Amino acid sequence: METRARSLLKAVLWQVIGLVTTTLVGLVLTGSAVVGGAMALANCAIGFLAYIIYERLWVHIRWGRLHG
Repeated sequence: METRARSLLKAVLWQVIGLVTTTLVGLVLTGSAVVGGAMALANCAIGFLAYIIYERLWVHIRWGRLHG
């Protein structure tokens, strides 16, 4: 089991990585840093919430855990 703080930190760090890569992809595909940044921010917000929910749900699933 992990704390909510750990789940939150993991989500934040993952989203920073996603924000940078999505901005770069958007910039390359559109030629616009503004459009690329907007795409990245939208993706970041949605992905951030989805990841937190996903991680918190998995905390309650016992399958695949080693007990010892």
